[in-house]
Amino acid sequence: CRFTSLICAGGWSPLDSDHYQWLQVDLGSRKQVTAIATQGRYSSSDWTTRYRLLYSDTGRNWKPYHQDGNIWAFAGNSNTESVVRHDLQNPTVARYLRIIPLDWSEEGRIGLRFEIYGCPYYVINFDGQGVISYRFKMKKMKILKDVIALKFKTSESEGVILHGEGQQGDYITLELRRGRLLLQINLGKSDIEYGSILGHTSVTSGSLLDDHHWHSVVIERYRRNVNFTLDQHTQHFRTNGEFDHLDLDYEVGLKKRNFKGCMESINYNGENITDLARRKKLDTSSFRNLTFSCVDTHTFPVFFNDTSFLQLPGRRDHNMVSVGFQFRTWNPSGLLLFSSLADGMLELALNNGKVTAHINVTQQKNMHVDISSGSGLNDGEWHDVRFLAKENFAMLTTDGDEASAVRTTSPVQITTGSTYHFGGKASPIQRSFQGCMQLIQVDDQLADLTAVEQGRMGAFENVSLDMCAIIDRCMPNHCEHGGRCSQTWDGFTCTCDGTGYTGATCHTSVYEQSCEAYKHLGRSSDSYWIDPDGSGPLGPFKVICNMTEDKVWTTVVNNLPAQTAVTGSSRERRTVLQLNYSASMEQVTAITNSAEHCEQHVAYACRMSRLLNTPDGTPYTWWVGRGNEKHFYWGGSVPGIQKCACGIERNCTDSKYYCNCDADQKQWRDDSGLLVYKDHLPVSQVAVGDTNRPGSEAKLTVGPFRCYGDRESISFSLINISADISFYFKTSAPYGVFLENLGNTDFIRLELKSPTVVSFSFDVGNGPVELNVHSPIPLNDDQWHRVSAERNTKEAILQLDQKYKEVRPAPTQGHTRLELYSQLYVGSAGGQRGFLGCIRSLKMNGVTLDLEERALVTPGVKPGCSGHCTSFGMYCRNGGKCVEKYNGYSCDCSTTAYDGPFCSKDVGGFFEAGTLVKYNLVPEVVAAASSLDEKSVIHNLPVETNLTREDLTFSFSTSTSPSLLVYVSTKTQDYMAVVLRHNGTLQLRYNLGGLREPFSVDIDQRNLANGQPHTVNISRVERDIEVYTLPEASDTQFTLVKSLFLGKVFETGYIDPVIIEKYNTPGFVGCLSRVQFNSIAPLKAALRSRGSVPVSHQGKLVESNCGASPLTIPPMSAATDPWHLDAGQHI
Repeated sequence: CRFTSLICAGGWSPLDSDHYQWLQVDLGSRKQVTAIATQGRYSSSDWTTRYRLLYSDTGRNWKPYHQDGNIWAFAGNSNTESVVRHDLQNPTVARYLRIIPLDWSEEGRIGLRFEIYGCPYYVINFDGQGVISYRFKMKKMKILKDVIALKFKTSESEGVILHGEGQQGDYITLELRRGRLLLQINLGKSDIEYGSILGHTSVTSGSLLDDHHWHSVVIERYRRNVNFTLDQHTQHFRTNGEFDHLDLDYEVGLKKRNFKGCMESINYNGENITDLARRKKLDTSSFRNLTFSCVDTHTFPVFFNDTSFLQLPGRRDHNMVSVGFQFRTWNPSGLLLFSSLADGMLELALNNGKVTAHINVTQQKNMHVDISSGSGLNDGEWHDVRFLAKENFAMLTTDGDEASAVRTTSPVQITTGSTYHFGGKASPIQRSFQGCMQLIQVDDQLADLTAVEQGRMGAFENVSLDMCAIIDRCMPNHCEHGGRCSQTWDGFTCTCDGTGYTGATCHTSVYEQSCEAYKHLGRSSDSYWIDPDGSGPLGPFKVICNMTEDKVWTTVVNNLPAQTAVTGSSRERRTVLQLNYSASMEQVTAITNSAEHCEQHVAYACRMSRLLNTPDGTPYTWWVGRGNEKHFYWGGSVPGIQKCACGIERNCTDSKYYCNCDADQKQWRDDSGLLVYKDHLPVSQVAVGDTNRPGSEAKLTVGPFRCYGDRESISFSLINISADISFYFKTSAPYGVFLENLGNTDFIRLELKSPTVVSFSFDVGNGPVELNVHSPIPLNDDQWHRVSAERNTKEAILQLDQKYKEVRPAPTQGHTRLELYSQLYVGSAGGQRGFLGCIRSLKMNGVTLDLEERALVTPGVKPGCSGHCTSFGMYCRNGGKCVEKYNGYSCDCSTTAYDGPFCSKDVGGFFEAGTLVKYNLVPEVVAAASSLDEKSVIHNLPVETNLTREDLTFSFSTSTSPSLLVYVSTKTQDYMAVVLRHNGTLQLRYNLGGLREPFSVDIDQRNLANGQPHTVNISRVERDIEVYTLPEASDTQFTLVKSLFLGKVFETGYIDPVIIEKYNTPGFVGCLSRVQFNSIAPLKAALRSRGSVPVSHQGKLVESNCGASPLTIPPMSAATDPWHLDAGQHI
């Protein structure tokens, strides 16, 4: 219905157009207000462009209308005739409405016609003594479903609103505690001794509910599932205990014990309690005077901002000060009261949550009083302050608690002034009070604030009288992921310590999303914390990351010991083994859903213990997977086939059965294999059913859960209060829209605005906001760049390449929700300034969007834009080559002497006496081997055998000399050799022809046969060998190289006789590692050989990296090192 009408001429226009004007309407009785519409004044240039709406039940104690957690300002008119209507997001119940113009026509002045829409309402007043009892039709009720709805208002912070209980210990209670709403439910538990404790569930909601304004409560329960809604904020929870029914006796009491306030629209399971009480259908005998109107509290609150003060008169030239008031605030400090005495000053202030009183008397030298009382008084609740000072006595009391009273007997003479200033500043450096006061008393008299409002006494500035606009910015808590919220009057702060998240609202995870991401950072195999959904609701957890050469495995362990013995089980009474993992099932599911492949090894060792029986028979043992479903297949088999691995491979011990254990033999048997159907994994339970017969035994092993790959995808429809976006791009174009989402009014856009500027713009309803980050270098350089953007209730952030950032604080008031119901467009939605280039790793709220899948069905977009190696190829070490993959990269180590995911793992071997490795370098062998699939050891073998340069690198450790380390033979008399002489010094020998004697040089004069690892690097280009030079007569060509030997030479053809005589017997004993000759890794080839590569060895060769272990002796000084390297172990 309509309460007022716009269909009229004229309208309201005050004499003065300023911010002190208001228009008030009395609806006659309390009504539910659902909408408001406005027009300008008829046939004029007067209209209101922006206004605020206040409401009250009494025409006093006004409360501003709130929306999105802020005091709301409505958009008004832009001319005199058009009607602008606003449906209230939060319908309000009130008798009085007040419209406060904020902005108005620049062509005229304030002008307004308005119309209010709403419905009638009824209310019950409770005096703190009365109780309404609603009696059930049956004496005992077993209630499976409850729906309770009511509205209340009170100025008391404590009081029971609803209570019901049963003889078996069940109960339901709704009460106020410290201005918060507490719901307690107990449906019971079978444990007789502790049932009342274990079944108890309590949930808290809201704050500042003692503001004498209406609050709406709805409780919906079905079995143990409960929705608890306060003022449209809903909490979902499940009760403790194990029962579904609420067993109550006879009645439920509304307003039991000490609740004092008003209630309306009370409904219990479809019964209108308010209406029943109004028609006297319920027991209300406990009421002294039941009334159906809400009694005014007459507290007359005053609202202060940082520029406000209130001046009240007091008795002049009096020898006693007596003041009192109640206040509430979030700020830890602020001036509460200041008064100039006849010979000094009085100050009451809030300092770090304590009330302090300071008196300074100027006529008496060094005469002052300082006392304080209370603590933590900036908690948003009402606190009472009383201060009394007279001759040689002062006392400060908070909250009427005698224990808090602080007295001083300092000798002081007081002569009062004539005025008291509440709020404001006594000095420029002092902080003003921001908050509310009420029940202000001066000289033991309650201040007449109505007279102040009417201008008949005192004075004020920027004070809102008869209202308290306090807001709890931590309710609901905008700090995500368990962040702790603290607040001041103007804003809130999130403390994220210990949560695993960071940022203004604890939105951004400090951990990577996967093991693959840690590999992108160059990390090696280890335990890591991961957060698969990034900023999503799942918390971080610890996994084991195993970085292999071609895959990155993520492993989650369980608590079942290997070979757990199982006894005493039968089909009728199976033994159930529960597996608990190092992560919750939701977290493990996040890994599973995003993985390409998952597996889990299971093994059942048995002796006279059957496992599955026949494919058509009832299984003895089954396991339970992720969906809490039973599965009747075992490791090595597949879903739907009740067999073990041997049954699939047809090699079971007894061919009549499909599992080794089903043969029921007295010898120990085993059925094991991998479970690989990832939708069933991981294993959560195993039920064993055949170990109760004499001689029957079984041992169960369930290995860790392992996955690799990343196939995450998501569809996008709505961003809420917090959102984050990140991606990589590369382009040669000077501009382009990366992505955008356009709503009715809200939007979000990320754009390359120019070759050096990235822009993040959005609108959540407060007007467009744009952040720009400038790069010192052009971004259209066809190289990968990373963009990340985040918007939350505190701030908006745009970051480029993790170096350049802009942060924009969010407005303290206004819209906070970003509502985008249309599709997210990667590239421009309108086709203008479309992006030309590559985008990869696009993540929304921490979840990767599958761009390649969408690209397959989108015209003008192609899947596959390689580029991981541009950003992460640096992590491929020691000459390893970066290879692009769909969701990452791998390192090709085939041309290096190293292994591992980053080509950083040393490959070496231990040589016993007589052990040698021979690698054939002749072209015909190379050609024969090159057709075979042995890429990891023969890739890029040299076809050219006449060399003018060599690069030889290796590490070694030995305690034996003399010995041969490396020898390269030819089909001529040319050779190259590296040997350890008798005294342990290292010698290089070259014979390239042209010289009478081979060229030899002692590389190091130390004894290197000391058991320590040493690294050798030798490079020759024609006659230049590092810092040495071959004689001019020497040839420069290493002619017809034939073979390379490690440890010892065994060759037909010419061999340096000195080598044979002095160094070849018994040969090298020790460790060689990292051996590389040009593009060949001969030792790695020997250790990885499958028989088809041109390498062989004699004697015992055991893989070991002992030749490359860390150095344990002091390095050689630069002064004595002929190679002038930084580290002495490098030669």
